[in-house]
Amino acid sequence: MPKAARRTPEAPSLQAQLPELREGQSVELLKELHILTREGKLNQDTRRKLKQVYHLVQFIEPLLAEVLKDRGDVTLADHGAGKSYLGFILYDLFFKSKPVGWVYGVETRAELVEKSRALAQRLGFARMGFLATTVQQALDHPELPAQIDVVTALHACDTATDDAIAFGLAKQARFMVLVPCCQAEVASMMRQHKALSLARTPLAELWRHPLHTREFGSQITNVLRCLQLEAHGYQVTVTELVGWEHSMKNELILARRHDGPQGQRQRARERLLQIVDELGLQPLRERFAV
Repeated sequence: MPKAARRTPEAPSLQAQLPELREGQSVELLKELHILTREGKLNQDTRRKLKQVYHLVQFIEPLLAEVLKDRGDVTLADHGAGKSYLGFILYDLFFKSKPVGWVYGVETRAELVEKSRALAQRLGFARMGFLATTVQQALDHPELPAQIDVVTALHACDTATDDAIAFGLAKQARFMVLVPCCQAEVASMMRQHKALSLARTPLAELWRHPLHTREFGSQITNVLRCLQLEAHGYQVTVTELVGWEHSMKNELILARRHDGPQGQRQRARERLLQIVDELGLQPLRERFAV
């Protein structure tokens, strides 16, 4: 009797080879973002990058779903979008399967905006928009709706995070997701008035040394931002981004608008102004205006 033909084992699917990928995720997108190689492989660096983006997505997806459930639509604006890693992956994992919702990437570098537009068109991501503009100019940009539900700003340097907060307040954002970076303005101001502060209060020892000035200035900047958001009726949570161990800038500020009691807003405002006065940061009153 003839021998039975030997069956060739089926090659494992890409999903089986790369358990990091989610069901239905666009392999082509991950290749375009250089997270996957052209052969569909992940190296150590890109695996870490994908892990970082997923970690952010797990914070943002439930916020998008909550807004979508409440009003039947949802908009997200990502400031300092760069190559729009976050926006593209959020669109792929959340927006693509839904008939509504828009993602906007705001980035000052026109060449990155053009590349993102071309990629969105190639992939058929029709409800993505990219604006080559500053955050301040985006406030009145005709391509943006009057209200934005979720505002993100990841590693926005120095005062760019404050600009994103101002944008979120003006657009009545329901949620803001912020990862601040390189907060130099407050530290510079504290450095200028260091001698006077040391003479006035022993607390100035907290920022007497240059390294402490930089770190304490960064800490105080984020404290003022949280108080500003609370004074505008947001509930604020501060946490650490797991998987960003290689970066010292891994603080995540998550703000949810909840229109709490007026007394809570007033207390946050008073605390903010007290800190500004105590640390000699009066020129920042306007930036953190409430």
